[in-house]
Amino acid sequence: MSANLSPIDTAKFVAAKRAVDFIEDGMRVGLGTGSTAAWMVRCLGERIREEGLKITGVPTSSRTAELARQVGVKVISLDEARWLDLTIDGADEFDADLNLIKGGGGALLQEKIVATASDMMIVITDPSKQVEHLGAFPLPVEVVPFGWQTTKALIEESLGSLDVLGQTGTLRMNGDAPFVTDEGNHIVDLHLQRIGDPRKLSLVLNQIPGVVENGLFIDICDKVVIGHQDGRVEVTDINEGSHHEGRIEFAETDNIFADI
Repeated sequence: MSANLSPIDTAKFVAAKRAVDFIEDGMRVGLGTGSTAAWMVRCLGERIREEGLKITGVPTSSRTAELARQVGVKVISLDEARWLDLTIDGADEFDADLNLIKGGGGALLQEKIVATASDMMIVITDPSKQVEHLGAFPLPVEVVPFGWQTTKALIEESLGSLDVLGQTGTLRMNGDAPFVTDEGNHIVDLHLQRIGDPRKLSLVLNQIPGVVENGLFIDICDKVVIGHQDGRVEVTDINEGSHHEGRIEFAETDNIFADI
């Protein structure tokens, strides 16, 4: 690892390093999308090169698929894999019940499909993503392009009867044009500030015509791995009710991510 890594990148690295230890030979593994998940894919590639680990990866975006191939991970589709042993991904927020907000990277639909097709989901993160209540991070909602303004209006109208502080949404942009997901859809980011009942909100959103999926991951995450800038790692298992702490030792001169 490069000695020039920022404290936040160091935290992401050690979380990713610990998480890939859960991957065993022969597994089919869901590969998440985003900056933290990219560290995980790199660490997985390192294990494949150094240990001869044999796994197949199912990426949650075209970006992840490209990176996985670059570092030597065999990539297949979810249809080919059918079911996965494990998915490792990042999160934009998580609470004490390991409910998540995901989708900051724009891949929430494929991420949710892959995660729910797995025996276990592990989230890798840093301490800044842990919150008492979800909602400070804008909640992404994937919508079809046709009639998206009507869909957005229906979403905002539905928020009036729900336990949220904010009720506005904005269309995610990519420069001067709307952001387009791998599935050809748009994303409306909801600025809710605080979500009192994530489960109810998720159900209501997914009933609105034009909504494809939302970024609330409820009862999907099994473990969260939190990395710290000093090398400490915390692992919380919601099913076992356990919490363990350890440390990832690394040499400051290691540079396995020089080309990241």
